[in-house]
Amino acid sequence: MTSWFMTGVALAVALMAWLVARRTARRVAELSEMYWELKYQHGELRAQLLQSDGSRRATDEAVASPAAPGKPPDVFVPLASLKR
Repeated sequence: MTSWFMTGVALAVALMAWLVARRTARRVAELSEMYWELKYQHGELRAQLLQSDGSRRATDEAVASPAAPGKPPDVFVPLASLKR
């Protein structure tokens, strides 16, 4: 009788551990997806900031010296624009 009780308790503990592991794995996947989405959005916002800052500088430089050649800024190209 005690062995069946212990078997039942062990089975219940194993089931609870399995459910916790599944929930944790699901949460890790969700957090990983959120991380990469945030990193992508950060890159897009940084590119927009650099682009607006570069256009502001280009306007300032054009007013200061119209004949000054400039190197175009390196710009991040979002994947969404490539798919279109």
